[in-house]
Order: sequence, then C-alpha cells, then structure tokens
Amino acid sequence: MILMVAATLVLGSCKGKQEKSTNETTEEMSTNEDSQNMQQEEWTVLFDGTSFDGWHVYPNNEVPAAWQLEDGAMILRPDSVRVDGSRFNIVTDKEYTDFVLSLEWMVTEGANSGIMWGVVELPKYIEPYYTGPEIQVLDNINHPDAKNGTTHQAGALYDMIAPSVDVVKPIGEWNSYEITINHKTNEGIVVLNGTKVVEFPVVGEGWATMVANSKFADWEHFGKYTTGKIALQDHGEKISIGYRNIKIKEL
Repeated sequence: MILMVAATLVLGSCKGKQEKSTNETTEEMSTNEDSQNMQQEEWTVLFDGTSFDGWHVYPNNEVPAAWQLEDGAMILRPDSVRVDGSRFNIVTDKEYTDFVLSLEWMVTEGANSGIMWGVVELPKYIEPYYTGPEIQVLDNINHPDAKNGTTHQAGALYDMIAPSVDVVKPIGEWNSYEITINHKTNEGIVVLNGTKVVEFPVVGEGWATMVANSKFADWEHFGKYTTGKIALQDHGEKISIGYRNIKIKEL
C-alpha cells in the first residue's frame, strides 16, 4: 500500500512538472510572438513598391513620369522629361520628428542623391535642401562631388560629418540605410549596410557648431525644423537612382 501511494505521488509530481513545463513553453512562445508583432506594428511602410501613395514631388506637386515603379522600387529616370532645370525631389506627405528610417538605395554610374529630414515646403525655396539636412547618396567613384572630401561621400551627413569607414557596395547593387533622428536623446545615427558610420547631435550647441562650420552657415532656415518631411533628392543629372523597402518607426 505504501509503495502504491508513493508511486502515485511520484506520477502526480511528474505530471505536474510536465504540465507546468508545457504551460511555461506555451506562455514563452506567446510572449515571443507578441513581441515580434509589436515590433512589426511599430514600423510604418512608406513605400511598398506598388504605388507612390504618401509621396509627392516638392513643392506640392503630383509624382511625374520621371519617377517610375520597377520591380518593387521607385526609380528616378529623368532623361526624357527633364527640361529647363526642372527638379523631381520626392517628399513624404506626412511630417516626422523622432524616428528610425529604414530603406535601400542604388546608384548608377555618376549618380548623386540624398535623404533629407526636417524638410518644410516654404514658398521661397525651390529645393528641399534649403531646410533639410542630408545623408548623402552618391557614386563615390565617378561623381565629381566625391572629390570634395569625405563629408561629401555616401554615408556622410553632407558637408558636416564624414563616414568612419567606406562600406558602400559597387555601382548597381543595393545598399541599406538605417537613419535615426532622435531629438529627445539628441542623437543622429547612420547605419550603412549594417555598419554604424556616422553619429552626430541633432539639436543644441553641438548641432549649431557643425552647421556654423559648413557651407550652410548662413542659410536662414537650414536645419531649423525638428518636425518636417522626408525627401529623396533629385540632384539634376540625367542619371538613374533607385529606392525601395522604405519604412519608418516613430520614436
């Protein structure tokens, strides 16, 4: 009788442990799934490869034929439509303050572009770079601007902070950017192809000093807006540039 009772207690204990382990595993899986879903929900797709919804050409114009949809990317092909120095800078409809912007970019030979934030469409300015600071997108080998110093090369905070290392992929291949702009923590970070290449302050004395030492020192509205639109630059050449997989996480 004593042996039977002991066996029953052992079996019950084992069953209890198994049930507890199963419940813990189920709860852990559920927690992981919830965490992954939350992380996915934090990101907002700005360009899904099928339309230009949420974008317009600066200032306040519809997206023209110069921008085309090809294989899930937006490609600037201005050759046949550029006249009289026209520009096709494309900007978001919405404004953003603190965020992480993730995207991929590709240049053809001799191409020049850039990604700007804090862009405000003031009537007096015909270009977004009069208000928005730029993270450079460039063919570092063939575009002449690359010869003006490393602060003008791909990965740089244009004319202010050079990338710490050159990890740009060859012409025609897709590069990835993750750009963080956080005024709460006073951080700007550029991650190029998985490598952090630039860090900088975005407000205060540190930011003011960088601007004062740059070509933008006397520009009245440059870098003055903590909230603004995101722009993808058309530099004016008749050369193709591509962007895809654009999403944003507001902080």
